[in-house]
Amino acid sequence: MNERDKFLYPKNHYRGDFTPENLVFNSNLQEFAQKVNYICGLETNGKITSEEAYYRIKSLWKQLKSSKKNLNIGDGDSEDNNGNSQP
Repeated sequence: MNERDKFLYPKNHYRGDFTPENLVFNSNLQEFAQKVNYICGLETNGKITSEEAYYRIKSLWKQLKSSKKNLNIGDGDSEDNNGNSQP
C-alpha cells in the first residue's frame, strides 16, 4: 500500500477477542466510519445536501447492522428498533 492509500484508507490493528467474525466486523466498522467521514465532508463543503447525507449514512448503517446480524456478532435482542439499549 502506497502512502496515498495509507492516508485515504487508514486501517487500525484489531485489538479485541479474535474470531474470524469479529475481525470481519471490525473491518466493516472501519469502512463504515471512513465512508461516514467522507459523506460528512461532502455535506460540510456543500457538495451534497444534509438530507442526502442523512440517507446515505442511514443506508450505510443498515448495511453495517446487516453485517453484524449475518456474522452473529453480539446479542441482537439487546437493542430496540431505535438503537436504544434494552434492560
